[in-house]
Amino acid sequence: MRNQEQRQDLRGATAYDSDGDKLGEIGQVYLDDNTDQPKWITVNTGLFGTNESFVPLQGAQLDGDRVTLAYDKATIKDAPNVDSERHLDVEEEQQLYRHYGLDYGSGLPGDQSGRHERRDDTAAGVIGRGTGRDVTDRTQGHDTSGPSTDTAMTRSEERLRAGTETQEVGRARLRKHVVTEHEQVTVPVSHEEVRVEREPITDANRGAAEDGPAISEEEHEVTLRAERPVVTTETEAVERVRLGTETVREEETVGGEVRKEQIELDDDSGTGDNRRR
Repeated sequence: MRNQEQRQDLRGATAYDSDGDKLGEIGQVYLDDNTDQPKWITVNTGLFGTNESFVPLQGAQLDGDRVTLAYDKATIKDAPNVDSERHLDVEEEQQLYRHYGLDYGSGLPGDQSGRHERRDDTAAGVIGRGTGRDVTDRTQGHDTSGPSTDTAMTRSEERLRAGTETQEVGRARLRKHVVTEHEQVTVPVSHEEVRVEREPITDANRGAAEDGPAISEEEHEVTLRAERPVVTTETEAVERVRLGTETVREEETVGGEVRKEQIELDDDSGTGDNRRR
């Protein structure tokens, strides 16, 4: 579209944000010094329309007296405060480009690093009325924190993952030492005792009985024996002992802190409710 058509008079047209919320009347239009293309507009957003906020024309659409911008109301209201009554200097441009997440060198079609925008004192238009065409033929979402995104935001949250790791919790040792204990055993023992045996004289023993002097003194002696308990020790192997391990399965409950992102709808139009997503 020719520049002349893009610069049709739109003073007094009403600007709306990307959510369709009314912002206010369009104030000024700023053109690129080199290409004479409209690049920025100002919108009355303050109390009673006393404050003008700069907004890029990237992604803007015009339908009659309604200009729909590609940015939400909060982003536009928070734009750097720049004097709209004079030529934009380099530092002011850079602040605006950073705020809207645009690259200073190539954020808008036809931009070149170091270009300046100037106020258009003859027109406030961007495209022909009723065309419904994108001002820059490029539509994309906007992230107020910096980079441009698509039309949706991603909500992320941390998940708690539980696993196991093996670590040393202690050691077990086998140690052998000698102890002395008192034991008792019962041992059968025997001993000899003296007893006097008498027998009558018979034909069988008469010869031995009458052998020798008739009357004499005589002495007989016997040896008495007895068993005594004797205690000795001997060493023998009784068992083998070794260390082993076994695995015992059980369950434990663990916990941890996780972070979650929540998305809130900030609707100050008065037509909806503010809910957390």
